[in-house]
Amino acid sequence: MLRTENIHFAIDKKQILHDVTADFVPGEFSMILGPNGSGKSSFLKIFSGEISAFKGDVKYADRNIKSFKKEELALRRAVMSQLPELSFPLTVEEVVMMGRYPHFKFNPNKHDETICNEVMHQMDLDSFRMRNYLTLSGGEKQRVQFARVLTQIWEKPADGYRYLFLDEPLTSLDIKYQQEFLQIAKNFSKNDTVLIAVMHDINLALQYADKIIFLKEGTILAQGKPSDILSPALISEVYHVDAQIITHPVTKKPLVIYH
Repeated sequence: MLRTENIHFAIDKKQILHDVTADFVPGEFSMILGPNGSGKSSFLKIFSGEISAFKGDVKYADRNIKSFKKEELALRRAVMSQLPELSFPLTVEEVVMMGRYPHFKFNPNKHDETICNEVMHQMDLDSFRMRNYLTLSGGEKQRVQFARVLTQIWEKPADGYRYLFLDEPLTSLDIKYQQEFLQIAKNFSKNDTVLIAVMHDINLALQYADKIIFLKEGTILAQGKPSDILSPALISEVYHVDAQIITHPVTKKPLVIYH
């Protein structure tokens, strides 16, 4: 599991996160929601290891994140950041293979190639294999980057769990690929994986999330199973809008209607 305990984080004396404590368990798709500036991405960067100057504890199982070497953490934790950029004209295949870099020193072996081929096929990227990454659309780049992080932790480590963190991963994706993306991620989480995504679209999140955390001004206002914590009052407190909670006619999950 992953646990954050009493996380405090500030930039130039401006408090970004205040006393944030949360548990994330393998097999659940956890999503972090909240308005812009609420500290969502900063929280993800802290528990992923990108930000180290914080107060509090982050534990992977029972081990503090600060005890991991970067190379060791990369074997079990993968992060898809917002709109990662590349300036070199690499092929799609080469970008996906970057996810395997923590697993070899010089050149990939057949096992690495097999994993990349399997993930590219799952992400519907077979026809993109030799395309120049820089020529792709924003949505196509997102699919390639997701394939890259999946290849990084495709295999479970010998000890412990896998950890997959996604920071607003649906940017630029068409509706079809948004749904496919989240379903692939959800399926991946079922196999001893701690899966956490920062999301912007609350209704899309509600259709796939097992756990929701609402952040506002760096503080957790509510966390838990969506059907247990969601209410018009909570939506109003988080987003300052009036809302009604109904049941989705197909999925039977909660749906937020604004008015």
